[in-house]
Amino acid sequence: MNHSIYSADRMTHLKIVVVALAAAVLVTAVGISARVSNEGSFQTARVIKAGQPMALTSSDTSMVR
Repeated sequence: MNHSIYSADRMTHLKIVVVALAAAVLVTAVGISARVSNEGSFQTARVIKAGQPMALTSSDTSMVR
């Protein structure tokens, strides 16, 4: 058993690379499959228009301009 990555042999390094590659593929596959894809129903954005401006005269907060 090697307690340091510097003193590890070639097979240990290869195992680490294979495990890291498998984990990266797994994370990528989960990320791609977790996407919501309803191609038939597109969502439309709602537009919210601003109303009339108002002035607050009785506020305890300080005004920063």
